[in-house]
Amino acid sequence: MPFALLLLGLAVFAQGTSEFMLSGLVPDIARDLGVSVPAAGALTSAFAAGMVVGAPLVAGLARRWPRRGALLAFLVIFLAVHVVGALTDSFTVLLATRVVGAFANAGFLAVALVAAVGMVPADAKGRAASTLLGGVTLACVAGVPAGAVLGELWGWRAAFWAVALVSLPALVAVARSVPGGAAEGAPPALRGELRSLRNPRLLLTLLLGALVNGATFCTFTYLAPLVTEVTGLGDPWVPGVLALFGAGAFTGVTAAGRFADRRPLPFLTAGGLALGAGWCALALGAGHPVPALALVFAQGALSFGVGSTLIARALYAAQGAPTLAGGFATAAFNVGAAVGPWAGGAVIGAGFGYRAPVWVSAALVAAAFAVAGVAVRRQQAVGQRTPRH
Repeated sequence: MPFALLLLGLAVFAQGTSEFMLSGLVPDIARDLGVSVPAAGALTSAFAAGMVVGAPLVAGLARRWPRRGALLAFLVIFLAVHVVGALTDSFTVLLATRVVGAFANAGFLAVALVAAVGMVPADAKGRAASTLLGGVTLACVAGVPAGAVLGELWGWRAAFWAVALVSLPALVAVARSVPGGAAEGAPPALRGELRSLRNPRLLLTLLLGALVNGATFCTFTYLAPLVTEVTGLGDPWVPGVLALFGAGAFTGVTAAGRFADRRPLPFLTAGGLALGAGWCALALGAGHPVPALALVFAQGALSFGVGSTLIARALYAAQGAPTLAGGFATAAFNVGAAVGPWAGGAVIGAGFGYRAPVWVSAALVAAAFAVAGVAVRRQQAVGQRTPRH
């Protein structure tokens, strides 16, 4: 993989830390700002909602921008809103900074995905996407638990300051190492790219990705209270459990990079079945520390392995939209990241307890299989009606 692609992963690490770190900070934010735990959990949904809206919008606006300049602009905005977030005493202002930061993150990731696949051969898009998303999984392994530790020691604001500081070397790395030009030649017409995005196979892949990612974030957002209130582990365990999930995620993304370009369908089928079964097992076994911890690792691996493979398949299916593909893939997956925490917070708020989001995760994976099954049956029916010559 090109060295510049690894440096893009560093920037994605900083941004992934910001997106995911609230899983270990939700209770602290709720206490400090005087809101409920589900309300504080909505900060994750707000970030994801900003990603959903921002990714296609910013990708469309940045089609003709020099890639390095666009990436640097997004990083500067991202850094600035974390400084504001660390200083504010208002939940409303904090919520607004999450949305603005999400727009910047969305723009960065959309441009970075396009830049990443442009750095590798045409048949290596899966490996490029997995390498870039390795920054996200490293955020789960190191960044998110570190944020939780900082929150325990000095309060949740320290985690926001840490993200701003980590963004500084990423800024320098991108400025020095990412090629400064735009895509080779003039980008395709915007109308033609939008038309390509109506490809049924692409739309199905994006929908499946949204459902799988929704399942991931539904449980991950409330993993801290699940561990402390259901599993019975103390607060000091939370960073380690988050790191365990992240280690699983890194393992899953690494494995997916080997299959996404060669044997994606068997990997998605087997991984999806195991993912759904694993959420059910975690819901049932969350009260027992040893199986719960093992399942946290396994679900991290399966969630990100299946999710990153679906991202790669979306990039393959969107070859007619080279400048917008990353934005729409980012948007679709963050639909899940917005809906998942909202659904988890809704079932907790309804009084079903902290196991309930895990059951919702299982239901979302089951829904993904149902959607895929309907699509396959329709395709087979169309094939049978098509006359053969």
